Amino acid sequence: MKQMLTTKSLDAMPPATTKRYEVRDQKVNGLHVRVSTTGAKVFYTLVRPNGSRRRIKIGPYPVVSLADARRRAMEIARDVELGEFDKASEVSEASALTLGETIPKFIELHAKPNTKDWKRTESVLHRFDGLKDRPIDQIKRQDVSKVLDGIIANGTPTRANRALSAIKKLMNWCVMRGDIETSPVALLRPPTREIPRDRVLNDDEIRMIWHHCDVEGYPFGPFLKLLMMTGQRRAEVSDMRWSELNLDEGIWELPANRVKNARLHIVPLPDQAVEILHSLHKFLDSDFVFTTTGRSAISGFGRLKERVDTALPDGTADWRFHDFRRTASTGMAKLGVMPHVIDAVTNHKSGVVSGVGATYNRYTYFNEKREALGLWASEVTRIATKHLEMNAVKTSE
Repeated sequence: MKQMLTTKSLDAMPPATTKRYEVRDQKVNGLHVRVSTTGAKVFYTLVRPNGSRRRIKIGPYPVVSLADARRRAMEIARDVELGEFDKASEVSEASALTLGETIPKFIELHAKPNTKDWKRTESVLHRFDGLKDRPIDQIKRQDVSKVLDGIIANGTPTRANRALSAIKKLMNWCVMRGDIETSPVALLRPPTREIPRDRVLNDDEIRMIWHHCDVEGYPFGPFLKLLMMTGQRRAEVSDMRWSELNLDEGIWELPANRVKNARLHIVPLPDQAVEILHSLHKFLDSDFVFTTTGRSAISGFGRLKERVDTALPDGTADWRFHDFRRTASTGMAKLGVMPHVIDAVTNHKSGVVSGVGATYNRYTYFNEKREALGLWASEVTRIATKHLEMNAVKTSE
């Protein structure tokens, strides 16, 4: 296909349906754009140095503008006509970066600006270190499948799903940049079927973990208590800032850049949570509520879970920190809190309010959220102090 390329026509070109297609420019001889199934557009030019036909890659659109592509194509054509064409200077498709070189660029240019959990993505991608010396355009579907098979063989099948998701994002990013034409893992499906977790902590587990918090002390003890009491996500609580808190009014304002759905989330803090926060000391010149250095929020949650596990009886069913969130939601439901209010508390879109209602209903249910979290905090306190009351009764007898 040949047409007069314009910025408007380039933007309007649809993704290829089965395999990539080309559109040649009527203005500059040899210049053409290739469009992949993902919608990525890459400029090339065709020349004949020494009589042999060569395709030279110029770069991806819109990183390379149409004007730049035309200018570069004309420069290459001039060099060929004057016999000054230098093979070493051409942008060759064989000069692709290796996977090991691509991962840091992907993390820095894409993951960090767009993903709050970029560190986990970076860690997961290191599972492909066996391929790090391979040029990115020479990695095949079979290579990735072998890595996933190895992860499954190590007894961590769900991690294979996470690894596939991470490498897919990286490859799609490379396609959009024009580093590769197609993703070798586009057709791969998650190797393991995952069953949604439904784990809810029982009263005895809540009580034992709560009392371990007293043994744990600052910063992890009060962090765990607030995690159980508020029902918010682990990273939201662990990265809490003093500047987000208004303890006089019992309000925690989570900015859009710190929440999953990228919208301001206001958490009315129950009295018990405010009391915990009032009891904490502040690091000098640090905004982090939970920190050991003053320069960053707490980490090391794997080791924290190992310490908590020692406080639970042998044979306790597998649990995770995220289960606190489900436990809070379930507990509020048992206390009579309506589903849409629970969703508002946890900042979760479950479909209870959906469609047009979700678009136009901007009421935050602030008062209802305060009541719900107050009920749940009182319930957690009742559970945590139950054995003390029982011991007091036995002593009096």
